[in-house]
Amino acid sequence: MTKHDCYHCGLPIASPDNGKFTTVILGQQRDMCCPGCLAVAEAIVNNGLEDYYQFRTEPAQKSDDGILETLDKLKVYDDPSLQEEFVFEEGQDKQIQLTLEGITCAACGWLIEKQLSKVEGIKQVAVNVQERRALVTWSPFQIKLSQILSTLKRIGYVGSPFHPDEHEASYKREQKTFLKKLGLAGIMTMQVMMLMTGLYFDWFGAIELETRQYFYWVALTLTTPVVLYSGSTFYVGAAKALSAKTVNMDVPVTLAIFGTYIAGIRSTVLEQGEVYFESICMFIFLLLLSRFLEHRSRHRAAQISANMMQYVPVSATKLNPDGSLTECLAKQLKIDDVVLVKPGETVPIDGVVTDGNAAVDESMLTGEFNPVRKSNSSPVYGGTVCQDGTLTITVTQTLKNALVNQIVRLQASAMASKPKAAQIADNFSRYFVTAVLLISASTYGFWAYQGSDEAFWITISVLVATCPCALGLATPSALTCAMAKLNRQGILLKRADALEQITDIDTIALDKTGTLTKGKFTISNAWYADGVDSNSALSIARALESRSEHPIAKAFSDGVALSEISASSGSADAIDNTVHKVTNFTVTPGGGISGEINDTLFSMGSAAFSVHESQLKLIEAFPSANVFLTVKGRIMAAYEVKDSLREDTQETLDILAASHTLAVLSGDTQQNVNALTAPLPISTAKGGLTPEQKYEAVQAMQQSGAKVMMMGDGINDAPVLASADVAIAVGNATDVAKTAADVILLGDQLLSVPELIRTAHQVKQKIRQNIGWSVGYNVLILPFAVSGLLSPWMAVVGMSLSSIIVVTNSTRLLSK
Repeated sequence: MTKHDCYHCGLPIASPDNGKFTTVILGQQRDMCCPGCLAVAEAIVNNGLEDYYQFRTEPAQKSDDGILETLDKLKVYDDPSLQEEFVFEEGQDKQIQLTLEGITCAACGWLIEKQLSKVEGIKQVAVNVQERRALVTWSPFQIKLSQILSTLKRIGYVGSPFHPDEHEASYKREQKTFLKKLGLAGIMTMQVMMLMTGLYFDWFGAIELETRQYFYWVALTLTTPVVLYSGSTFYVGAAKALSAKTVNMDVPVTLAIFGTYIAGIRSTVLEQGEVYFESICMFIFLLLLSRFLEHRSRHRAAQISANMMQYVPVSATKLNPDGSLTECLAKQLKIDDVVLVKPGETVPIDGVVTDGNAAVDESMLTGEFNPVRKSNSSPVYGGTVCQDGTLTITVTQTLKNALVNQIVRLQASAMASKPKAAQIADNFSRYFVTAVLLISASTYGFWAYQGSDEAFWITISVLVATCPCALGLATPSALTCAMAKLNRQGILLKRADALEQITDIDTIALDKTGTLTKGKFTISNAWYADGVDSNSALSIARALESRSEHPIAKAFSDGVALSEISASSGSADAIDNTVHKVTNFTVTPGGGISGEINDTLFSMGSAAFSVHESQLKLIEAFPSANVFLTVKGRIMAAYEVKDSLREDTQETLDILAASHTLAVLSGDTQQNVNALTAPLPISTAKGGLTPEQKYEAVQAMQQSGAKVMMMGDGINDAPVLASADVAIAVGNATDVAKTAADVILLGDQLLSVPELIRTAHQVKQKIRQNIGWSVGYNVLILPFAVSGLLSPWMAVVGMSLSSIIVVTNSTRLLSK
């Protein structure tokens, strides 16, 4: 950058002598090329962030000359209807993922985080420089989205709502840059090694000094682009670490590269001493190769979930109230719209089947390739494929909140969390790097004191050989590969550190209904009070249950017609069989439901919830009943509602029981729980529990020293799921259960749980292997490096192979 270039963007100033746009930065008067760059630079300085100009490794992008007009245009993002597509609710706060334009180096990420964290109302900012994305959480009561985007614009960056296709394009651009750097380093390494190896082993015969010196200059010329371009990845990482007043593995790498490069230049110019240009090129190439492999494996989990969006069609066939069909964009569909899906078409959005019968391929969500039969009231999800029938679907979620989008967001959130193993490895790496730098300095001091001419090269060997790159890759490479594998199998992790905790689990508590069982209830027996018409009671029960999301409700909505089985247990007035309108409907988790019909309060649920104390003795006449219909506490009807075990329940529990204590915690009657669990390897089976009692049962287990995994699917399971060490939402769990869970099973197979536990143990083993290898290698190689027995090229090969071995070992998880 010359004095006639813009200090902000680096472009030439059209009229260098006019002094029209200037400002003071870092104590000096700086020239700008336009009012846009001047406005951005002044905003950076006024916010006390001018250190950006010290940290940056490349000039910023040229700013918009009409910056003030551009800021006004950003107000359009405050429109609630526009935000509906890309802004998510986080309690009372809002959250958005932004695609950032104008990022040129790591200092840009630092600047954005520092700038936005100063703004009142912004709760959290996380910038991913590599992916050019930012996750921003803010309070809508304190700041508007347009103000956040304006703040970015004022310091020279353009933020726009993130879209998966843009993310994919960004990843491909990044991949392309990586391959360019790797390709250049590989080609130049071969050329330089051909020259330098021939000189070292005297393959060219007795050549003259001038010819040898010529080869050195050729090697220097070939090495320079590798150092300045291919190696820039490491310098940026080192600069970012040092700017944050810490050290990372890029610091010794940068010192080793520039130390060897500058020493080589000195030796070439002065025509004395050793040169190791081939070691520099090989070092950068092999280190880039290990980083590339790690980079690809780290993104694989995110790609699997992000790429799910490609399955969702852009358009949909909308069924209008008059029966006509129109084509529309899937993202324009609203809740309660009706769409038609024909055989072979992809379901465009989440909804419920209201007409039709078809087999639907849900493998893109669950990893299970057996089609699932869908009929009336069955849920369907955007991206799944209708195979052999036509379905009429009522939309239940907008595209923004569809299951596919939820998976993408949850996966991004899981990848952002850092397990304890990774935190420990990161902290250890920083201490290890510090130790390496101190050992290197001490090594140089010792050999220099001894008068050795090789003191510098021995120090370089120490820096290279003991660089803890493999240690830094040990945990994240294993975790990301495991998450990619689980995601492919329909197992979604909400927290990356859940895998770590699963390996400590010794007790598994399970809900019965919908977890061990299919959640498809049928009425196997019924009793009615004297004077109560069975059809009238059943119509009231259906009216109440039609408002409930509990699986039991389906038993009363499938056209059930039962003959009346009388029980002289109290009486109630006969009620006409009519279509009932329910008002003041309430749900009591773990208890039942209540609602008024014709100003009369009816309740339906467990005996403890719905039956008055004076009526409890009457229950003895029908001990197997588990659902009671009452009017003002008086029993009208009692139903025995049964469920059947999942096909894989027995096999799953047999596997789990081999290494875990199993317990069932259910709200169903103790009699039904005992009957269901009798053939199963269950240690403890408790029935008739309220949500609070389930919570207390898990607390009691934990207080006795047990590490508890809880599996459930209903609203009433949310408190106990939240209290467990690890929580799993099974099958078609309610949204409340999914929110409380750490792991979500997208499929309907319980056998996914043993696979999850097996993978967690594999990850733990891989992490131990990786850390053991990386630490062991560094401990073994250090004495050879310090003693001078290891030349720089040997150190390069050893260090790089160590990193490649760690990444390759982790990727084996994907194939197991």
